[in-house]
Formats: sequence, structure tokens, C-alpha cells
Amino acid sequence: MYIRSELIGFGHYLPNKILTNDDLSQMVETNDEWIRTRTGICLRHIAADDETTSVLVSKAVEKAIKNSGLLPQDIDLLIVATVTPDNTTPSTATKVAGMLGFRAGAIAFDISAACSGFVYALTMADNMIRLGQIKTAAIVGAECVSKIIDWTDRNTCVLFGDGAGAAILRATKGTGTSKDTGVLSTCLYADGAQYDHLKSTGGVSSTQTAGFVQMDGKEVFKHAVVSLSEAAETALQRAKISKKEIDWLIPHQANIRIIESVGERLELPKEKVIVSVDHHGNTSAASIPLALSENMEAGRFHKGDVIVMTAMGAGFTWGGAVIRL
Repeated sequence: MYIRSELIGFGHYLPNKILTNDDLSQMVETNDEWIRTRTGICLRHIAADDETTSVLVSKAVEKAIKNSGLLPQDIDLLIVATVTPDNTTPSTATKVAGMLGFRAGAIAFDISAACSGFVYALTMADNMIRLGQIKTAAIVGAECVSKIIDWTDRNTCVLFGDGAGAAILRATKGTGTSKDTGVLSTCLYADGAQYDHLKSTGGVSSTQTAGFVQMDGKEVFKHAVVSLSEAAETALQRAKISKKEIDWLIPHQANIRIIESVGERLELPKEKVIVSVDHHGNTSAASIPLALSENMEAGRFHKGDVIVMTAMGAGFTWGGAVIRL
């Protein structure tokens, strides 16, 4: 018998506060046309002062669990992918497990892989399910990036938004072929030589502050298109799925130019490439699960659809995954 990780529930949460490009033009020297043409972003959601990452996570996970038909006590593992945890320690995942009433003994931890965080979390949960260590998992990408943004830096403040997206995974029987339902393949990478191109200016052991996001946009763009495309292609090869079999591509939502370039490299028509950066901005680890949950809720995705996910973030970290709903 071959064990697969089936995705059985989705949920997402976006803060109520919306920051438009026109709003930003009142804060820094920029304008709506400049932001739209270069990034594709029209607006982003911003967490309230009392909305921590755990609040966003709990709302997304609660919704995903409800949609799955399970109860919080049924979840064996909670992984939260974030670079904006509530506290340095303990993990945001343990806090949320307590908030939602997970049973004592359920595994809970955070991972820090920036924009690739959800793909990293998916890979970890899938491996643990296939090894028989757990039967159910909740994986979340969640960020309050607005809290580590310098709102006087127009190169970064126009890009990011806050939000959370979650998925519930459950062990299911498969045949080991590409016709199975669930996670068909994943691949992960990192290159620490690119560390300084996208990072925060602070840290616990260096400055004892969180710091602000700092980015070399040209270097990030140069690496992003290649890394995202190659990760997607590797994941497809491992899943034994051809490009023609792809129903949907969900790339990390960083920049419309990057998204379109990856779609072109994979020879996909635009209507198969999911774009949510226009109304979410770059939500880092939350971008892929937000898009996944949002489109599931809208009825755009259907049972049996093949979805390719690919992401790249600070580190650099990057990775890809292929799932069949």
C-alpha cells in the first residue's frame, strides 16, 4: 500500500484594514500607476496593532479544520511557516494549538523559510504522513510583514501585505502513480550565498530588534524567475506529470512580471496562472495558501485538478510541489 497526503480542507484570513496605492502615495513618493505597472499590486491588507500572527493563523486554521470536517483534537501536527512570529520563543504554532484546543501531545512548531515557507511546511508534513508518523496535519503560511516594514522606504513598503492561508492534510491510500490524489511530489532548495540580497536589518542575536525588510530588487528578480521555473519543472518530473497536464499554476505572489515570466517558461496560457498579488500584495509565506484557499472557496478549483506550486524567498530558499485535488 502506498500512502499519500490528501488535501481535505482549506482556510484563509485577511485583516480588515486595506491599504491602497493611493494611500501609499500620501506616505512616500510614489503613485498608483508606478506601483501597478511594476508590481501588479493595487492594494494590500494590513494587520491591526493588536492582530498578531497567531490571530491570523488561528482564524485560517479554524476555517480549514471546519471545512475538512475534522475537529481540532483530530490534528496530529501543526506547522506554521512565518518570519513574523508572536514571540522569539515559544513558537507561534504552540500558541495557536493552545488557542484552538489541540490535544496535548500534538506536534507543533514554526519554520522560517520566508516566501518558500508553505512549500517547506507541505514537504515536512507530507514526509511525516508517508512515514506513518502522523495521520493528519494542519499547515499554515502566515505573516504580519507590515510590522517589519520601513514605511519610509518606497522600494519595499509598496510590496508587502499581511494574511494567512491554511490547508489540512490527511493520510490516504494511493497507488504510487501520478493518478493518485494528494501530494504527488515536492522539492526544496537553498543558497546561503544569496543571504544579503533579501533580509531583515535586525535579529535577536545581532541587534536585539526585529529590524526592517531590506531587498536588492534586481538580484531577487534575476534569481526568482529561474528558481521558480526550475523548481516547478523538477517537481513535475518527480511527479511524472507533463506541462500539458497542469490545470493550475500557483507561483509565489511577489510581482506580476515574475509570475507572468514563470507561466511563459512553463508554456502555460495566462488563464491557468493564478494571480492574487493585485489584491494581496506579497504576503510572503502566506501567498500560496491564500491563493489556494481563496480559489477553492470561489469554486475555481475542482476535484482531480493538478496544481503546481512554486516559491522563492529570502535565504535564498525555493521549492516546488505538485498536488492533485
